[in-house]
Amino acid sequence: MTILLVEDNPDDELLALRALKKSNVPNTVVVTRDGQEALDYIFGEGKFQGRDVRVLPKVVFLDLKLPKLDGLEVLRKIREDKRTKGLPVVLLTSSDEVQDMQAGYDIGVNSYINKPVDFDEFVSQVKLLGQYWLGVNCVPALY
Repeated sequence: MTILLVEDNPDDELLALRALKKSNVPNTVVVTRDGQEALDYIFGEGKFQGRDVRVLPKVVFLDLKLPKLDGLEVLRKIREDKRTKGLPVVLLTSSDEVQDMQAGYDIGVNSYINKPVDFDEFVSQVKLLGQYWLGVNCVPALY
């Protein structure tokens, strides 16, 4: 099972990777650091050209504030494509702005999670996210 982690902050990336490792759910984590790179991975373009795009991540953990394309634009492009419209996407962000949350749900995000400032709480939240999306949640075989 693959998780796509879209995160431009190296500290948050490291914390998320540690938490996912502690979740005891077998997975591979692919990290992209900007919105365009995330789309390139999903659609097999750019440096990911040739990747089997039929094999999608089990879930995408997507930051909101990203270079090149922000998280909402990435989400929009995922939802517009028939191949990926059902791909589970979790906005994992430090933004607690109501308009960001509303925009995410309007576009079709599956979940909106505020990144806790506290290290232990952040690790705990990401661990729970990994367990839920990889161990509990069910999606059609197509995804």
